[in-house]
Amino acid sequence: MGLTRQYLRYEPAALFGLVASAFFFFFFFFLRGERGRYVAVFFFFFFFLWDTRRAEKHYTCFVFFFFFFFFLKGLKQEVSYLFFFFFFFYLAVGYEDGSIFFFFFFFFEATITFNGHKAFFFFFFFFHLGGRLVSGSIFFFFFFFLALSHPLKTLSLFFFFFFFFWDVINESGLYRFFFFFFFFTQVLFLKEKNLLVTSGKDTLVKWWDLDFFFFFFFFVGHRTEVWGMALLSKEKRLITGSADSELRVWDITYIEEIKDPDEPESKKSKGSSPGVEGNTEDDETLELDEHPEERIIKCSKAGSIVREGRDRVVTLGTDRMGKFLACHGTDSVLEVFSVLSEEEVQKKLEKKMKKAKKKAKQNSEEDPERSVELSLQEEIQRVTNVKASSKIKSFDLILSPKGELKIVLLLQNNVIESYNLDLSAQVPQAVRASRITIGGHRSDVRTLAFSSDNIAILSAAAESVKIWNRSTLQCIRTMDCEYALCSLFVPGDRQVIIGTKTGKLQLYDLASGSLIETVNAHDGAVWSIALSPDQRGFVTGGADKCVKFWEFELVKDESSVQKRLSMKHVRILQLDEDVLCVRYSPNQKLLAVSLLDCTVKIFYVDTLKFFLSLYGHKLPVLCMDICYDGTLIATGSADRNVKIWGLDFGDCHRSLFAHDDSVMYLQFVPKSHLFFTAGKDSKIKQWDADKFEHIQTLEGHHQEVWCLALSPNGDYVVSASHDKSLRLWERTREPLILEEEREMQREAEYEESVAKEEQPVVPGETQGETGLAGKKTIETIKAAERIMEAIELYREETAKLKEHNAICKAAGKEVPFPVNPILRAYGNITPSAYVLEVFKKVKSSELEESLLVLPFSYVPDLLKLFNEYIHLGSDVELLCRSLLFLLKIHFGQITGNHMLVTVIEDLKKTTISRVSEARDVLGFNMAGLQFLKREIEAKDEVTFFADATEHFEEKKRKRKKKEKMVLAVL
Repeated sequence: MGLTRQYLRYEPAALFGLVASAFFFFFFFFLRGERGRYVAVFFFFFFFLWDTRRAEKHYTCFVFFFFFFFFLKGLKQEVSYLFFFFFFFYLAVGYEDGSIFFFFFFFFEATITFNGHKAFFFFFFFFHLGGRLVSGSIFFFFFFFLALSHPLKTLSLFFFFFFFFWDVINESGLYRFFFFFFFFTQVLFLKEKNLLVTSGKDTLVKWWDLDFFFFFFFFVGHRTEVWGMALLSKEKRLITGSADSELRVWDITYIEEIKDPDEPESKKSKGSSPGVEGNTEDDETLELDEHPEERIIKCSKAGSIVREGRDRVVTLGTDRMGKFLACHGTDSVLEVFSVLSEEEVQKKLEKKMKKAKKKAKQNSEEDPERSVELSLQEEIQRVTNVKASSKIKSFDLILSPKGELKIVLLLQNNVIESYNLDLSAQVPQAVRASRITIGGHRSDVRTLAFSSDNIAILSAAAESVKIWNRSTLQCIRTMDCEYALCSLFVPGDRQVIIGTKTGKLQLYDLASGSLIETVNAHDGAVWSIALSPDQRGFVTGGADKCVKFWEFELVKDESSVQKRLSMKHVRILQLDEDVLCVRYSPNQKLLAVSLLDCTVKIFYVDTLKFFLSLYGHKLPVLCMDICYDGTLIATGSADRNVKIWGLDFGDCHRSLFAHDDSVMYLQFVPKSHLFFTAGKDSKIKQWDADKFEHIQTLEGHHQEVWCLALSPNGDYVVSASHDKSLRLWERTREPLILEEEREMQREAEYEESVAKEEQPVVPGETQGETGLAGKKTIETIKAAERIMEAIELYREETAKLKEHNAICKAAGKEVPFPVNPILRAYGNITPSAYVLEVFKKVKSSELEESLLVLPFSYVPDLLKLFNEYIHLGSDVELLCRSLLFLLKIHFGQITGNHMLVTVIEDLKKTTISRVSEARDVLGFNMAGLQFLKREIEAKDEVTFFADATEHFEEKKRKRKKKEKMVLAVL
């Protein structure tokens, strides 16, 4: 066997440069007794706390959440929703691939996992005490519709909204509900009545009953899409925001009364179906015909509040107590309103009534009680407007104990701003308390560079240049600049050079963080810059069809006695097309220039004479690099291909299909023929230029990767993406074997294909609006295979046991029976007990899906084993759940099989008796627990009074002792 080349694996080391990700959960955090100081945000799949007072990350809390950080670090999916349930100390996290993880605060590990959704989460919440979870997601697809009357095809976008119900205690899915609908914009949950309120782009607000889960009521009154909703006054008032400047306020009334059966049918709404009633804008009333005794909802419009913004509502929300309402549109203004509580409304009404009575008494008028009422503008009053520095993405409010309203804003330019609003002032004005900006750039990072000592990282965007410490990931310098496109560290790592979109070269000093010099280098954008191998100068290429050569020099500084570094233009190479990229060969003999005409031209550096032309790409070459020995050049193009050329004759060694979109950056690993490529498909790939093989794919970014940089020793890779994040990858000492990588890739592709397959349905049932909550995954298939293998082993061992008994009977003596190694590993258990052990190891959330893919040929043996287990009283709950599901999905085949009639009859008797016994045990235990609870409460009450009496006697003794001392002194 020949020797194979050994590669080392690159692993994700850190993520930085981002304040909060696009999909986030954002709220004020209560920590160390300080309310409104700490803000929790998502960092893709990381969780961080920002200290708004110090405008920095709170590392103490980061250490506290270390295990949580560790478990989420290995996941590649981005967090799309999060829900805290403090009653059980659960953190439910939903990811963009549709999976739900439950993290328990005390153990810091994923205790429960649910898989059912196929798309990112829109919401989820817990029922009552947290025993059940409802999750919702949106799945959309494009559909080509061919009209018969029109020859053109039209592209339509369809949405399916999925509700999933999960049993958290049993760790299993209950059922799934889906329907075709317009895109949902917001979902609210009314805990008191167990109702769901949804708003959508169809201009309707719909109400859903979660007890029976059906849509029973809607009201109109919006001319455009409804974009936001909020509940006020203890779920008795609903506020909706649409694309106009009005916030519509609706009063919700729950009337607990029985509908009169003698009511004439003429009073009912015409054209309404039972249980659903469409109503007018001013007064909407619903009566549930099927369940009239449960609730009657009356929804009436109370009025409108006019916003100052003219665009649509983006976010509408309240603080924790519901005393303040805030909303914002697509601009940078947050409008804040105060909401009076019921007590405040009553006091204001009484004051207004006194004034009205006094006025009526003076004018000799009648009692004005009927005419006195508060207007909506008096109940919901405008406080102030908060002007942010950029467009708002999200906000949160909290009322501090001092009576100060604290507001925090997450802006679209990767900034967090916090404001304090003094409510005691006559004209409240929001004062900005802090601004968190040092954590990242305001726009996408377009260029990266490593220092020569592998410690500092340079990142530049449209507004600033930042220098980061690689080990601590702290930003140590921030300098304002123009729109940066390329950059490099000057030899010595004391200065940096930035090439801008306006054609300028900017020289910065890192010690002072100041701009030293600005040179107008090109008439167009400076697309590329490359340091010469002798480190005496550099070369630039721009959109003005020129390649310019520069040298470093020391000039006299006017403001200082010492000399400073400067740049001197020495030569120019005029070309026929725009220059996109330039690179030196390591021996500084050749210069490679990428042009807009899809070719790469090679020139001699000393004479600038033409040497080679590399052509073959269909689109312009955006990036290229030359290996350390100068024998190979790799080019990456917008045609998604990477070509490897020889620099001796300019022949193309191999063309590789590298990415699913444009190749944006390419760089060789120092002292090797390995290179990295970054593409718009959000992936970073490593290649071998000698064997033309794909080595590794680094996944982590969620949007286009613009650039990357390798450290001079090759141990680190840093990348920047359109998601505004910077990621650091580290080379480990773990060897990477290509065959194993290919096998893992095939397994991942198979898992994706399994997830995309149509979900199996119960035989005899049509695909309706409801179904099973789980989905078919590779884990459910493996669980079904384990069950089948256990049943096969049971059959083989049963047959062997019969043969063994026959042999013993023929021999007239006991012959040793060989024990199966698997059964011996489990402690010499019986084959039937082994099947039960396999069943116990199947996850509760995957049990139904595993049984659904199980062939019917294994079901008769399972039913016989279930009968045996239930007779013994083993795991009655698990067995009854599996038994009922198998009877449901194989009802026709089981009832048609005469061999299973006796088994089913035995199961009927034993199941009823065992379930009754289990129910009696549960009832007895519940009664015992309630008795113990009463005993403990009575004991605590007696102890409390005993402690109070003892404390009173102690104070009495101290007082008498003090009085005696005073008398002695006198």
